[in-house]
Amino acid sequence: MLGLSSAEQLLANIIAVLLGMTVHEFAHCYVADRMGDPTPRSLGRLTLNPLVHINWVGFLMFVLIGFGILGSAPIAPWRMRNPRWGALAAVAAGPFSNLLLAIIFAIPLRLLFEPREIFMAVQTGGLQSLPVLIMLQIVVFNILLFVFNLLPLYPIDGWRIVLALLPPDLADWWNRNQQTSQLIFFGLILISIFPLRGIPNILGLLIFGPTQAIRQALLGF
Repeated sequence: MLGLSSAEQLLANIIAVLLGMTVHEFAHCYVADRMGDPTPRSLGRLTLNPLVHINWVGFLMFVLIGFGILGSAPIAPWRMRNPRWGALAAVAAGPFSNLLLAIIFAIPLRLLFEPREIFMAVQTGGLQSLPVLIMLQIVVFNILLFVFNLLPLYPIDGWRIVLALLPPDLADWWNRNQQTSQLIFFGLILISIFPLRGIPNILGLLIFGPTQAIRQALLGF
């Protein structure tokens, strides 16, 4: 479909994934550090070096099946000045940094191209089109990371955001059902990878609508 070669498409995808993952995990660590948690700093995680943050097993899973825990951020809320709100800020920083990154890279695309011209620029092929493809993939992937990580299912960031927002009694119930939430999450992943007749892809539905709406707002298509 695209004029660019599969190698160039792969390069654009890798750049988008590594950049999105790195910024996401760095944001977790940076805000945790600002909230008083010394753990990320002591482990050398206050860096934008992707090799420090990457989870190689999860990254390979992502390449092979389209899902995987790309990176990790060692955060200890109990070491923060305010464990509840500090944890909320540190956890939310990850997905919202991805939204910010998507906005940053969408701006030059909207300024330089009409929506249909973005497709045309990519379809023409050649190295001059590669930067356009890279920016496009960065926008799309970071929107996806933002939406996905807000799902309220363990171990995604959204589950921890809900935990921090709930009052103590409901937070205790939410925490006790952590394993159930994780089983639901993995069940939804299996259904999305191995679809069953008559069973909708719930995970896809939860992600596709918001992702499409944000992409439309940022890129115009």
